[in-house]
Amino acid sequence: MILTPGLRGTPLAESDLPELLVLHRDERMLSAVGAEPGTDEDTRQLLARKLAHWHEHGFGIWMFRDPATTFIGRCGIHRWRDEVELGYIVKPSFWGQGYGTEMATAVASHAFTALNLSNLVAFTRHDNIASRRVMEKVGFLYERDFIDEGVQNVLYRLHADSLSFGDLP
Repeated sequence: MILTPGLRGTPLAESDLPELLVLHRDERMLSAVGAEPGTDEDTRQLLARKLAHWHEHGFGIWMFRDPATTFIGRCGIHRWRDEVELGYIVKPSFWGQGYGTEMATAVASHAFTALNLSNLVAFTRHDNIASRRVMEKVGFLYERDFIDEGVQNVLYRLHADSLSFGDLP
């Protein structure tokens, strides 16, 4: 479990499927991440892949809820190419309230302290200013632009030794 001042993160589980189905149908979220609407089966397959990642690597996605157990979003780390990537999605009804930064900071802290990782990457579409801002607030530094599947993206990196863990949840 990952605890922050306002959220509780639990490892992804089969029981999270209903919340993921709702999240992955949300047109605002899909637009923000540049994704096309998928089917319920696509979400089930995603859940299976992410659970397998947990089993294989010992880390993955956490589902974050507030004290009233309201689902706020998901955030986690996973293997991506030769890197470990931090990713996050906040339910659109909670955008602009600092939850992305809170979740990402907590997961980065866990990655560096509990898992002893030396660095993380994060990326988003070039025009996703809100996501870029979250990365920058957490301490990620811009590294380069890259194109993936015909889409212009930006890659950021965060080094463990660049953080002051006393400031992290």
